[in-house]
Amino acid sequence: MLNKVVLNYNGKGVRKGTTDNFFPNKDVFHVKDHETGEVFEVAFSALKAVFFVKSFEGNAGYAERSDIERTGLGRKIRVIFKDGETQIGYTQGFTPNRPGFFVFPVDETSNNQRVFVITAATKEVQFV
Repeated sequence: MLNKVVLNYNGKGVRKGTTDNFFPNKDVFHVKDHETGEVFEVAFSALKAVFFVKSFEGNAGYAERSDIERTGLGRKIRVIFKDGETQIGYTQGFTPNRPGFFVFPVDETSNNQRVFVITAATKEVQFV
């Protein structure tokens, strides 16, 4: 399955593309750049998070809600990244000693379908 992703590098910007070989238990995966078509390797160690998105354009003016309750996505969680950004959502598999974990957005109308958070890029993770 081809996934649209936005790669958020640790303080070094973002890059958009598609991947069909992302596996959370691997250290690297490959992405085809959205604009150039270049295929490149991505190491988890270089990332803050991988955003699996519905569209590359998104909606910059949209204010994602965090006050919505959803069921079937696991426990509600708040992730505070080392750069101060906060992500609130649901997870079924947070374990502090794993390289990363998925967070599903609270707001199902968000452009994000799910986010793979790199544990090393977090400052604090708590269930809420």
